[in-house]
Amino acid sequence: MHIYDRLYKDSFSRKLSHPFVHIMFGARQTGKSTLIRSVIPTQSIIFDLSDPSQRLQFVVNPGRLIDIYRALPASESPRYIFLDEVQNVPELFDAVQFLYDEEKRNLPDERRTRFILCGSSARRLRRTGTNLLPGRSILHHLYPLTSIEYEPFIPPGFPVETLYGSRSLVPIFKDEPRLVSPFPKRTLEDRIIFGDLPAMAISYPKRGANADPRRELLRSYVSAYIEEELHRETQIREWGPFLRFLSLAAAESGGIVNFASIAKESGLSAPTVKAHYQLLEDMFLGFMVPAFSGSSRKTALSTPRFFFIDLGLRNTAAGLSLTPDTLLANPGPLFEQWVGIELYKRLSYRGDAQLSYFRTAGGAEVDFIIEQSGILYPIEVKWTENPTAKDARHLETFLQDHRDRTPHGYIVCRAAYPLAVSNTVTAIPWWLL
Repeated sequence: MHIYDRLYKDSFSRKLSHPFVHIMFGARQTGKSTLIRSVIPTQSIIFDLSDPSQRLQFVVNPGRLIDIYRALPASESPRYIFLDEVQNVPELFDAVQFLYDEEKRNLPDERRTRFILCGSSARRLRRTGTNLLPGRSILHHLYPLTSIEYEPFIPPGFPVETLYGSRSLVPIFKDEPRLVSPFPKRTLEDRIIFGDLPAMAISYPKRGANADPRRELLRSYVSAYIEEELHRETQIREWGPFLRFLSLAAAESGGIVNFASIAKESGLSAPTVKAHYQLLEDMFLGFMVPAFSGSSRKTALSTPRFFFIDLGLRNTAAGLSLTPDTLLANPGPLFEQWVGIELYKRLSYRGDAQLSYFRTAGGAEVDFIIEQSGILYPIEVKWTENPTAKDARHLETFLQDHRDRTPHGYIVCRAAYPLAVSNTVTAIPWWLL
């Protein structure tokens, strides 16, 4: 089995050298288990709690983990114990804490066990009041693939890294690593339609193939995971209205959240709709982008925007056909969502910057704003292949209003090459984001 590199792999490996409990969260099928198994030693102890036979022994007696640990032979090097899908047995967190505290008292750091806990739902853990080991744990998150994790989509004869020293023209991303074994190259259109779960890249049909299995994979994911698992975990009583909410939330993904409107259309109360949005966040299926808070304009909006974490899942949950027609019917908003999701994933891995958006009641807007160490990087998204100064007007206004913190603005578009739209705004192809 070929193992592809992940953007988070090196960072995870470095953090794993510290003798803490490591907890990795992320939606199903984002590659958490594969990443962890590729990093930990081959002699690691692994319990897959999605396996009923393994799960049952710990459900009956969570303390069995302590018994297994005590039977292990002495070791001069750290052991690795990996508990996969740990949300299925939340009581194991207490057993891990007991062992962690015992080792901390009795062993030097270089010999202490690395406990790695992996899960796809924070909801169940919160609901059961699970001890997430504050002060003892490092939290990790894994997301669907980013552009950095694919083979570069660079036109022939355009030496990007020689010219710019990086695969990104946005300064905050210039230090991202180049991966040795990236996923196969995919077109922008394919990624917008099918999303960026690893299976969508691995199952990318070869030229001339008659069938594309990815449509069924996504339908199966939405029905078997999103619908059934949400139903099982939350015990939602009004299942019909919830499914309507899910479809509406997917259709409205990328927009400013209107709780009252969604409530009216789904037949739910506004507080229930808010709780359902939180549920999607707890299952790592979506995220909120807050409004930019550094503006002095009194008419600036303050309501967040909600995004599904993956466009393939969003398109499927919204009931859209996974064909080029879906993209062609509404390319601008879909492309804007794709850029927003890409920014969120890469900034989350960095952990040193914030993502927001800016919009006023009068219609002035900037699609996304990255803030790092007091510096602002405003980004507009345009589906065009030929950006002009007109596309930069909102950026220019924002640059004027925040000139002390905003040195440059960017338009992410489908141009073949980077273009200077003005002295302070650069249009960059999507593959140079």
